[in-house]
Amino acid sequence: MSANIDAINPASGRTAGERELYLFPFTSDDFHRIRSLIYRVAGISLAPSKKDLVYSRLARRLRVRQIDSFSAYIRLLEGGDLQEREEFINALTTNMTSFFREAHHFPILSRHLGTLAATKPISIWTCASSSGEEPYSIAMTVVEHFNSFNAPVRILATDIDTNVLEKARQGVYPLDQLKKLSPDQLKRFFLKGDGRNAGLAKVRPELQQLISFRRFNLLDEQWGMRDKFDVIFCRNVMIYFDKDTQYGILKKMQPCMQPHGLFFAGHSESFHHAADLFKVCGKTVYAPKL
Repeated sequence: MSANIDAINPASGRTAGERELYLFPFTSDDFHRIRSLIYRVAGISLAPSKKDLVYSRLARRLRVRQIDSFSAYIRLLEGGDLQEREEFINALTTNMTSFFREAHHFPILSRHLGTLAATKPISIWTCASSSGEEPYSIAMTVVEHFNSFNAPVRILATDIDTNVLEKARQGVYPLDQLKKLSPDQLKRFFLKGDGRNAGLAKVRPELQQLISFRRFNLLDEQWGMRDKFDVIFCRNVMIYFDKDTQYGILKKMQPCMQPHGLFFAGHSESFHHAADLFKVCGKTVYAPKL
């Protein structure tokens, strides 16, 4: 099939493989323009191999908007339709997460909480909260550390994808997704559904009140952060950005941290190229160089 895809049909401007594969016209130029646009508005670097993924993610938007080609859809995006641009970002954002993912971070978080003075609210930012599993895992760790739902902690949970943020706010999950939790955690932090809600569990309001959810784009010029954070979780986010974009984000993030703050990264991320901003102090755990 790769040989067919590389064989351009002069009459259509598309490859033979494209004519067979795509119901909507989707040329190599269309793909290039989409890669450029998602990089510009969200910092996401799409690999050249992601053409089929882009088609499958965006074809549904063409159906919803009753548009018959990708070139027409791109014109809509470039013409300033902000609502559709948000849907475009949502469609191309990957949200893979789970409760207590990269579990070694949470005992480190708990120990760090113990070193912080409780005379003022402790500020934690999870900047890619996805559908809520990460901020709720952080909140559970906080409650367990202080043995109270009235812990002196504020958690800001942000994401660029408005769809997953809404799911996070609702805090409803299939029981299958809660298998990493102990029976005590499940009882303390969740309400099990019954009847037509059987098989689901909802986060208790006492846990939810520790967290504020809001949309946030790490590429925004102005971040508008008023407080400095004691902890930042930015895990499995930087892998979607090139090194220059990573550095630019880290350069804005470092001044948002307290001198004693901890920065938690994803297991496949390293910031050797930002050694002037952050120093390693554990497995995928960093501290700001201030």
